[in-house]
Amino acid sequence: MVEQLITRARRQSGLSQSELARRSGTSRPTLCAYEHGRVSPTLDTLQRLLDATDHDLVARRRLHWHRVRIGGGRVASVPDALPDLDAIASVRRLELPLHLEWSRQGRHVDLADRRQRARAYETVLREGRPGDIAGIVDGALLVDLWDELVLPRPLRAAWQPLIDEARGAIS
Repeated sequence: MVEQLITRARRQSGLSQSELARRSGTSRPTLCAYEHGRVSPTLDTLQRLLDATDHDLVARRRLHWHRVRIGGGRVASVPDALPDLDAIASVRRLELPLHLEWSRQGRHVDLADRRQRARAYETVLREGRPGDIAGIVDGALLVDLWDELVLPRPLRAAWQPLIDEARGAIS
């Protein structure tokens, strides 16, 4: 996990391993060991590496999930807080997993397109597993679409307190 964080930060910054090692005061072989998970950096070293890539180490609250019966013998997952995706992930183009969209031939969705995002969110909220919801649904964009989404009443009722909380924080 830490190795992916370091590698992603380095690549997003357009740095080679040699350049990141130089900027962070770490040897290239040691950086390579970090990126391949053979050695774990200390927290201070990790912070120094991220500083050299102009990235921050951020703690994000973990979502906890509960299941809600939505009718017809179906159950949906609902978190205790709204998912928070980064900007690129929240408007990317993706292919919905087969377990979410098995009836339609083209499962590609452009989340930057409001209409496509609304249809995808409806599907993911109804059918999605926690990982699907956390990886596809952005809380702020969900709040924006909320009044337009067609959802089973029990599912809407389960999500409504999260939506209300977010709207209260905005006003």
